[in-house]
Amino acid sequence: MRISVIVPVFNERQSILEVIRRVEEAPFEKEIIIVDDCSTDGTADILRQINNGRVRVFFHKQNQGKGVALRTGFQKAKNDILIIQDADLEYDPRDYPRLLEPILDGRADVVYGSRFVGEGPHRVVFFWHMVGNKLLTFLSNMLTNLTLTDMETCYKAFTRQVLEQITLEEDRFGFEPEFTAKVAKLGVRIYEIGISYSGRGYKEGKKIKWKDGFSAIRCIIRYNCFG
Repeated sequence: MRISVIVPVFNERQSILEVIRRVEEAPFEKEIIIVDDCSTDGTADILRQINNGRVRVFFHKQNQGKGVALRTGFQKAKNDILIIQDADLEYDPRDYPRLLEPILDGRADVVYGSRFVGEGPHRVVFFWHMVGNKLLTFLSNMLTNLTLTDMETCYKAFTRQVLEQITLEEDRFGFEPEFTAKVAKLGVRIYEIGISYSGRGYKEGKKIKWKDGFSAIRCIIRYNCFG
């Protein structure tokens, strides 16, 4: 079965070609959909030079946020299974087989790749980021009645049938709690597998900030309690 890999990009000129190479090397027939969210560091120039049938690149004329870039990618995707892939090097496409296995064998409709379980290598990074992620996941689980260990993970794989049953609204990083709340309300089969993780620091280009954590709390409450 063919898959669609959705890659939202903003100012990742140092990593974007390596990410594309790693995704191309991952097993499974696939289309790679890159959505550049108006990068200003030369990323867009690099992407404009790509000319092959395996990678499709789309450009936003102004920066709108990760959630908007994902919605653009979802609209362009042609296949029945979708995977979200960040454009940095924190997540390893070699985890795709394990991420997709529960969907391909008919057990799952949505699969989360958790950074906090499993035996894969994990770079040691920020303690308070870990605490923040676990707090957000705990709050989300309280309201969704799920038992996830990593709601905020980038790696989410899901079927087109699931995607077509929800309407996504968040423009930035609020996508993660919004998506989780909405798939939980659908009652679909959700699995979680451990993945490797090579987290980076702010000097290396990490973008998420503490204020995004407060936004995530707002989204958890909004989409679980009010619609």
